[in-house]
Amino acid sequence: MSSECPARGAHDETKVPGTNRFPFLSKTETPRADCTACPHLDTVHAAGRCEPGDRCLIAHSGRQIERFLRMNPEFAVDCLQDAFWERRAIAVRYAPVDAVRTLAHDTDEAVRRAVVTRLPPDELAAFIGDHDREVRITVASRLPPTRLYVMLDDPDYLVRQHVAQRIPHGSLSRLVKDEDREVRKEVARRLPSFVLSRMAHDEDPEVRAIAAARMLPEDAARMLADPDWRVRLGAVERASLDAIRACIDDEDKDVREQVCARLDETRTKDTT
Repeated sequence: MSSECPARGAHDETKVPGTNRFPFLSKTETPRADCTACPHLDTVHAAGRCEPGDRCLIAHSGRQIERFLRMNPEFAVDCLQDAFWERRAIAVRYAPVDAVRTLAHDTDEAVRRAVVTRLPPDELAAFIGDHDREVRITVASRLPPTRLYVMLDDPDYLVRQHVAQRIPHGSLSRLVKDEDREVRKEVARRLPSFVLSRMAHDEDPEVRAIAAARMLPEDAARMLADPDWRVRLGAVERASLDAIRACIDDEDKDVREQVCARLDETRTKDTT
């Protein structure tokens, strides 16, 4: 954060946008600016389009700033160069896209993240290497799925997790051996059933359990011997009836109950 920007959460006094004056911010629980310092007193306020403590552009309150700009979006452009990071970030939501582009290299990550939500997806490549992971997560949520392959090697697991949620199946297999289990769990949830056997020996039982519950029946049958009960439970859902009969005396109660439930369901169907 640059030295001229107020620290987040602080209530430093910054100039009223468009003036050289500083508002007086009261110390009440709800931030209220001194209207006498506002250049909009005789226009916006007089027209009932702002309200101290509720819709106010100069108060250090994100809620009040957002409500003001929602009703008066014509003031958003003037706020894009404001010293207060939150005022800039909120203004990005309401300013024209051409004006928003000027903040692509803003010093504050919240502002850059807001910019990413406004720009067309084909203009997001410049943010793929942003040093803030939340910015990159936002990019991963908006890039066209076919272009997400460029983020497969992101150093942060949360970014790769978002990539795994959207990337086409053809590229998803590159994350099967990802170092983070949360990423691999997303892969196990999305890989086509016919390739899930590649995750049968994953070191994490939660990953194996997700995969087992989606595998082809013949692959799931092989997971019935897994040492972790969660994996066997998932496999019981997918394996054939002949295969799961071998687990009717499984050491885990939940597995035994699920085996019985599937067998009983079949018997019920056969008698109706």
